Amino acid sequence: MQSESGTHDTTRIDDTRIRAVRPLITPALLQEKLPVPDTTQALVESSRTAISTVLHGQDDRLIVVVGPCSIHDHAQALEYARQLKKQADSLGEELLLVMRVYFEKPRTTVGWKGYINDPHLDGSFAINEGLELARRLLLHVLALGVPVGTEFLDLLSPQFISDLVSWGAIGARTTESPSHRQLASGLSCPVGFKNGTDGSVKVATDAILAAQAEHAFMGMTKMGQAAIFETRGNQDCHVILRGGKQPNYSHADVNAACTLLKASGLPEKVMVDVSHANSSKQHTRQIAVTTDVASQIAAGDTRICGVMIESHLHEGRQDLLPDAALQYGVSVTDACISMAQTVPLLQALATAVQARRRLSRR
Repeated sequence: MQSESGTHDTTRIDDTRIRAVRPLITPALLQEKLPVPDTTQALVESSRTAISTVLHGQDDRLIVVVGPCSIHDHAQALEYARQLKKQADSLGEELLLVMRVYFEKPRTTVGWKGYINDPHLDGSFAINEGLELARRLLLHVLALGVPVGTEFLDLLSPQFISDLVSWGAIGARTTESPSHRQLASGLSCPVGFKNGTDGSVKVATDAILAAQAEHAFMGMTKMGQAAIFETRGNQDCHVILRGGKQPNYSHADVNAACTLLKASGLPEKVMVDVSHANSSKQHTRQIAVTTDVASQIAAGDTRICGVMIESHLHEGRQDLLPDAALQYGVSVTDACISMAQTVPLLQALATAVQARRRLSRR
């Protein structure tokens, strides 16, 4: 319908399924409110460098990304970080510990989307508050001296928190996404690409090649302005084996993955996620899988550069139910092993690294 002023009414064809549009805080405003202290900046820089040296075979330590499946409570996450810091100090000669601090959860259908999207766990979607709470938590964890790793799912949220992240992951559902490969090419931290949900490692190797290249794409600046970003490419990317239709953590699976990497001209380095399909979604099987991976490391396999473990203060998982109190320190997404179960695994992995070192010196 043409109005007398000459404007055109597009309400019948534009945003017809949008219920509401709310203002979003800009990354620059959030970073001004919650800036990076000098000591935190130094930790992020040094831990990124350390992870890179492991990925490029210049450091024989094992990267261990360990922590809750997802973050849903600030105090509980900090308590986990305090306990993890003790292990990092004790096992630092063998393990490079990074706390898993995941704020965004990909859903197969529907469900709670994570701390940023819904920090109150009640469908109120207080995203501005979630972004602030997420950044504040990262700063508090880093202040304890613990580097953090997270999954990059949303394409805009990295602008709010990625300056604090030492290691990032692109999940199995998004490894094949061109947008996430482009995002990884411009991220300042090392990035792990998980194999596809069907178990395809080729998808992840293709993703690494794409992320190493230069790209130009549309995005949002720290000031909240739409812009075109041109990236330099990320040379600190690697494959994460997380299983598919069947587990893929065995020595034969590592061989197969490294054969693909070599054929693509990529370093033969893999990280093993002992959860998800590798544990057949049975959280306690992470113990057996980690034990198997540790035995491979102890036997001298230098291609295994890292391990991922889903671990919380206490074992298991719980549902989000209306008006029901949550158990302290228990996951609200995938089931986790407890910290008490995690500590022996970390010690076993450290012992395996020591054994690998002895073999390499012969």
